[in-house]
Amino acid sequence: MNPPAPPRTPDPARVPRIVPRLLATVIIMAATNAAAAPLILEQTIPLDGVSGRIDHMAVDVAGERLFVAELGNGSVDVIDLHASKVVRRISGLKQPQGIGYVAKQDLIVVASAGDGSARFFRAADLSPVGSVALGEDADNVRIDPISGQVLIGYGDGGLAIIDPATRARVGDIRLPGHPESFQLDPKLGRIYINVPDRHQVVVADRGTRRQLAAWKIPGSGANFPMAIDHAGGSLAVVFRGPARIAILDPATGAVTADVATCDDADDAYFDARRNRIYISCGDGSVDVLHEAPGETPSHIGRVTTSRGARTSIFVPQLDRLFVAVPAETPGSGAAVRVYCPSP
Repeated sequence: MNPPAPPRTPDPARVPRIVPRLLATVIIMAATNAAAAPLILEQTIPLDGVSGRIDHMAVDVAGERLFVAELGNGSVDVIDLHASKVVRRISGLKQPQGIGYVAKQDLIVVASAGDGSARFFRAADLSPVGSVALGEDADNVRIDPISGQVLIGYGDGGLAIIDPATRARVGDIRLPGHPESFQLDPKLGRIYINVPDRHQVVVADRGTRRQLAAWKIPGSGANFPMAIDHAGGSLAVVFRGPARIAILDPATGAVTADVATCDDADDAYFDARRNRIYISCGDGSVDVLHEAPGETPSHIGRVTTSRGARTSIFVPQLDRLFVAVPAETPGSGAAVRVYCPSP
């Protein structure tokens, strides 16, 4: 096996270029239209030859690369954000759902529902460098910012913990049902996990890997997306039945606010710079809410995307929201839409 390729070193002249694109346009629009949309479509990057559902995305900020898990197509596309186009593709995967990027080892990790695997690829050339069998329905992926370990939700109740350096499974956190979105809280040393089959938010200790609590929000079901605001100390849980977002105290699980949102949500993110929450929904919209500590979230806009476009990723370092659009609308192909927050 060849030695791992070193992580790509960012080119200072290249990295900022995605940020100022259309900056002049944004400034002009803000100056002439005080009621400008909270998200402005900056560009659309085609995903040629991609059919079916698109699931989650990950980003390599320094290397200017976006990775897209194309579940229905059995592939992962690598987008060069500087060139705004797909430059490489991993094919032959079985329903890739979750995806993560490990910067230290410059690795892509892909979790596939079809064969329950976690596969690792060298990001420099997409060569396979190992895999871990998880059993079934490998799903969401998170990279622990402290340990660098990879956490993957899978099966009927577990988070697998994998060492990316050795591609070996080093632990598990047992859960009462299949995990959907989960978030890591370095401040409290906790992991919050949506378990929709049980209508619960499960709280686990990162150190002991044991369950601490299970919170239920009355009258809510299908809790899939989750987001955490490390700066403001809020936990957001988004439900599909009925469509609503609840703001929780991450220390106690107490619901501090609860408002309606768009239908069929699958991803949610805090924008700490603007005190906003972005929620991408399969009904063909992104809901934008203003949220500040001690305040009830208020709607400031709903941006039309495309039906089925329910997965997204907000990248604060680039100040961009990327929305995956499947090829489900007649006459239109799959794409990633790039939105610039405004103002």
